[in-house]
Amino acid sequence: MSFEFRHIVFFLALLTLVACRKDVESSSETSILKLPENVIDYQTSIPSYLDRDLILLQDNTPVDNVQDNNVVTLGRVLFYDKLLSVDQSLSCASCHQQQFGFSDTARLSDGFAGQVTLRHSMALANIRFRPGATFFWDGRATTIEHQVLQPIEDPTEMNLSLDSVVTRIQSTSYYPDLFEKAFGSDEVTRTKIARSLAQFTRALISIGSRYDKGLSMHRRNEDFSNFTAEENLGKALFFNPDKGFCSGCHYTDLFIMDIPRNNGLEWEVSNDLDVGFEEVTGSSLDFRKFIAPSLRNIAVRPPYMHDGRFSTLEQVVRHYSDEIHWSVSLDNHLKSSDPSKAKRFDLDDNEISAIAAFLGTLTDDEFLHDEKFSSPFQ
Repeated sequence: MSFEFRHIVFFLALLTLVACRKDVESSSETSILKLPENVIDYQTSIPSYLDRDLILLQDNTPVDNVQDNNVVTLGRVLFYDKLLSVDQSLSCASCHQQQFGFSDTARLSDGFAGQVTLRHSMALANIRFRPGATFFWDGRATTIEHQVLQPIEDPTEMNLSLDSVVTRIQSTSYYPDLFEKAFGSDEVTRTKIARSLAQFTRALISIGSRYDKGLSMHRRNEDFSNFTAEENLGKALFFNPDKGFCSGCHYTDLFIMDIPRNNGLEWEVSNDLDVGFEEVTGSSLDFRKFIAPSLRNIAVRPPYMHDGRFSTLEQVVRHYSDEIHWSVSLDNHLKSSDPSKAKRFDLDDNEISAIAAFLGTLTDDEFLHDEKFSSPFQ
C-alpha cells in the first residue's frame, strides 16, 4: 500500500470516527426544539363530580418534588429526546405514544439493536394517583422517580448509562437554560433528570372522556344521557358486585389498580413464565401478581395484559367471565365461595359487548391530542 493511499485511508477513517462521535453526542441538535415563549400551565384540578376526595388520597407526589411548570417542561423535553438512548434511536415516547394513551399498540415494543421489551408497554395516564407505591407491571419500583430512570439503563431498552446521559445533556445547546429555569442552576444531575421526568408523567392526567361528561350531569348509578343503551348496561355491569364488578380492582373514577393482583391469566399451557411481583418479593403468595395501568383510554391501546395476549376488549371481558385460571395467589375478588375455585361471572355475549362498549366511553380525545403533552421537537 502506497504512502499516499495509506494516508487517504487514515483520513477517511478519521472523518468517519469524527462523524460517528458527532452523531452520538449531538444528533439531537439536528431536531428543532420548539417551546412556547410562556411556560405552559400543567396544573390540573380534579372536579368535584368525580370521587375527588378518594382520588386525592391516592396522590403519590413526594413532598420534595411538588409539581412546577418549568420542571414539567424540562421533563417533557427529556421524555421525547432520543439523546437518552445509546444510539439515539429511542426516547421514552417511543414506547409510550400519546395517541395510544402513552402506551404502544405493539404487543412488545422495539428496544435497542433489534431487541424487544419483555412486557407490553404500560399506559401512563393518571399514574400520579396510583397508590401502593409500586410501578412497572411487576411493582419493582417504589416511586415514579425510581421508575423513570430504569428504562434508560436497561440493555434491552435504551441501553445508556446515567453518567453518559448527564454528559450528553451537558453538551447540548438547549438544556442549560431549561435546567436553569427548572432548578435555578444549569447543573445536570441524575436526581434532576428523575424529578423532571417524574413530574411530566404525573402531569398526564386524563379526565375529559364521555364518562366524565356523564358524571357531570348524572349520579353514577343513573343512566347517562350521553351514553347509548349498550354503554349504560356496560356501566351498570362494571360496578355490579354480582356480575362484572370490574370496579372491585379498578377503583375510583380514574379506574386505578391499587396493588399488584393475580387476575387469573392462564400460564401453564401458554408457557408464560413471568412470575410478576413474586420476582420482587420472593414470596409465592405474590406469584403472577401484576399492577395494571388506569383503564382510561383503554380502547385506543390494544393489545392488553402484561404480555399483550388479548387483541380486543371483548377477549379481555370474556377472560373474566369464563376463563379465570385458579392459583393460590388468585385475587380474592376472582375466587368463588369455594376459595379453591375461580369465580365465573357467566356473562352472555350482549353483556360482554356492553362492558367493552362502556370501556370505550373512557377515551379522552383531548388528552390524546393535547399539544402540551406532545413532542416539542420538530
